[in-house]
Amino acid sequence: MSADEPGVGSEAVAAASGVPVGETPTAVLEEGRTIRMGLIGLGSMGRHHARVIREVEGMELVAVADPSGDRHGVAGELEVLPDVHALIAAGIDAAMVAVPTYLHEEVALALCEAGVHTMVEKPIAATATEGRRVAQAFAKAGLVGAVGYVERCNPALLEMRRRMRAGELGEVYQITTSRQGPFPGRIADVGVVKDLATHDIDLTAWLADSPYERVAGQVAHRSGREHEDMVVATGRLRNGVIVAHTVNWLSPMKVRQTVVTGERGAFVANTLTGDLTFVANGDVTSEWDLDRQFRGVSEGDSIRYAISRREPLRVEQENFRDALWGRPSEVVSMAEGVHTLTVVEAVLASASTGETVSL
Repeated sequence: MSADEPGVGSEAVAAASGVPVGETPTAVLEEGRTIRMGLIGLGSMGRHHARVIREVEGMELVAVADPSGDRHGVAGELEVLPDVHALIAAGIDAAMVAVPTYLHEEVALALCEAGVHTMVEKPIAATATEGRRVAQAFAKAGLVGAVGYVERCNPALLEMRRRMRAGELGEVYQITTSRQGPFPGRIADVGVVKDLATHDIDLTAWLADSPYERVAGQVAHRSGREHEDMVVATGRLRNGVIVAHTVNWLSPMKVRQTVVTGERGAFVANTLTGDLTFVANGDVTSEWDLDRQFRGVSEGDSIRYAISRREPLRVEQENFRDALWGRPSEVVSMAEGVHTLTVVEAVLASASTGETVSL
């Protein structure tokens, strides 16, 4: 993980998707020019995007669309347009897509055909096949295409990745994540794997700078819904890091934690609070024999870092803006989005067959 090569890991993950990557979009906007933004989907995520787009320097929200209307009252003085075609007709430079997952491909392809740069809320589409069509279309058109994985903009994870790339953890051995809490009423069209586990799969490959090599999954249906509400997934990345993800909608406790263990200790990120802690491997020998026999490496000093906290969704939109202006950007590429969705489908396939899936 060299800090001198910030794009290597992302390119490796993206290349695993089978989508052409690495080309600079040819249709970026003039730097500093105000970006005329459109937003389609004014639901639980769209309402937050509307607010943030209005706050980001260099962006202007000029059009919004939702066939279901504006139930959260975020349009303000803007007319609520009926569909993506009306949004395009408003004369936008770029768009944020926050419609239900099953509509991602249809809406994104319409925007691509019209020459509109686009960020799509995660996952990129309902299936990896659909996502690949979207990613290939944007690559062929030379447009900026991105996926909204907001956890990558969490301050604790950003600081963790910076320190990992600086070599502070040494060789990375294992990444584990826990994402648990009550069922969110906003979800109707997917299960917990495509809604929540997709975050953990994306951020794990990003932190480790490596695509997934193989995965195995177990799911449960305990709430009476069509889709799964619990999953435990394990796997290995191409660089040898082993991973484990525990995700569910049936916990009374809301947990958002990522732990990266390496040769010098472990980083623990609480993404609910934005806190990052480092627990070092210690060299203090315990004199209590019973205690000593239960410890592998010894427990060393624990440091809770003081880090600057900014709203992740704002950072995400600023990354999109920078990509549109042709600046270096940490925006999540559509090709990376396809890889993540491919892994998600492999987890579900493994749960169905009981076999480990190689990617």
